[in-house]
Amino acid sequence: MVLIMKLLFLTCLWPTAVLHSSHSQHHRLHRRQQMSFPRKHNSKREIKMRKLDSTKVRPHKTEQLLHIEDHDFALRPGFGGSPIPVGIDVQVESIDSISEVDMDFTMTLYLRHYWKDERLSFRSNKNKSMTFDGRLIKKIWVPDVFFVHSKRSFIHDTTVENIMLRVYPDGNVLFSLRITVSAMCFMDFSRFPLDTQNCSLELESYAYNEDDLMLYWKHGNKSLSTDEHISLSQFFIEEFSASSGLAFYSSTGWYNRLFINFALRRHIFFFVLQSYFPAMLMVMLSWVSFWIDRRAVPARVSLGITTVLTMSTIMTGVSASMPQVSYIKAVDVYLWISFLFVFLSVIEYAAVNYLTTIEERKQLKKRGKASGMYSMDAVQAMAFDGCYHDADEDLDLSPFPEPCEENETRASQTNISNADTPRLKRKRSLKGNVGRIILQNNHVIDTYSRIIFPSVYIVFNFFYWGLYI
Repeated sequence: MVLIMKLLFLTCLWPTAVLHSSHSQHHRLHRRQQMSFPRKHNSKREIKMRKLDSTKVRPHKTEQLLHIEDHDFALRPGFGGSPIPVGIDVQVESIDSISEVDMDFTMTLYLRHYWKDERLSFRSNKNKSMTFDGRLIKKIWVPDVFFVHSKRSFIHDTTVENIMLRVYPDGNVLFSLRITVSAMCFMDFSRFPLDTQNCSLELESYAYNEDDLMLYWKHGNKSLSTDEHISLSQFFIEEFSASSGLAFYSSTGWYNRLFINFALRRHIFFFVLQSYFPAMLMVMLSWVSFWIDRRAVPARVSLGITTVLTMSTIMTGVSASMPQVSYIKAVDVYLWISFLFVFLSVIEYAAVNYLTTIEERKQLKKRGKASGMYSMDAVQAMAFDGCYHDADEDLDLSPFPEPCEENETRASQTNISNADTPRLKRKRSLKGNVGRIILQNNHVIDTYSRIIFPSVYIVFNFFYWGLYI
């Protein structure tokens, strides 16, 4: 009986145990599924994010607004139709340098382009424009304007590239750049340094001729503006003007070209101090030799050579800072004529010295025949020993005359008192008559040169400055 009851009890509990075990197994399976599901979900999210980051196929909001991906911006606006008008506006910030040696100039400016591209139009309730930096430039069409005859140029990139793009809802575009450009300037130095140079910066499209692109000044003559504080060390800026024209190339046709013209007048005061005034002083210094006694050979020769060498130095310094042109400049005319005056003063003394020597030889021969011996006066003796002698004292002419010091030593050894000697009296009279002796014994060429040289030089200066100024 007890056995039967145990069997019945087990029979009743068996389904419950099985149900409990199956429930526990199901619970464990459910927990496993809950633990594995987040991992699968997270892995799918990570894969999706990776795909978005790696491909970056979704365009930016601005690109979506401008419909950049819907158009081919390799073609100009209105391709196949009439040429697209592109307006230009320039503001000159500074003229950095003018080089006469390289014949070029360096200018910093703001270059602005205006055109209309309907592909960039967008909807705007407030009709406001959108402004972008240089990153959008590579994705749309912009004019290919370049500088004709430019040697080097660059867009400023501090702290970022100085590029601005402004797009309006109707498709009008403003494209602005800040550029420094060095371009050639064909200079004429025939009137240097009294010259005025006319330079120009030329703008032109490189690829599009007049059938595809029409380049013009946006606001006419007012399209070119300058900073009020522009100044140069050697030039006055007389004027800025804008003009336009056409350029023809045999292979590609006619192109629109814009010109930024400016006139530069050189400061003359620097060259007056450095070249003209020193040259004038050297010429006037060479005239001093006309007032020195003709027998003072060392003084007059050294003075002439010094002025000649100084003029050569001035001319070399001026030519070193100038291009090697094949024509004569205004400063060359002045310096070479000044050099000629200095050179002629040396030649003048050579002629005076030669004629004086011939004249003295004739006088010595006449006196030698009359007295039976060669004699000479005090002024003639100075030509041999460089010392002044009394005109009343006759000195014997020997092949090698004795110096003055030996004559004075002999005189000091005499027994006659110094106060009563006629030699001391003659020295005192000589000191008062040195000027008279020099003036009376100048050659006639020196006398005329004192008047002719200054007069001719003054006339030359009158015509020179009247012609070039």
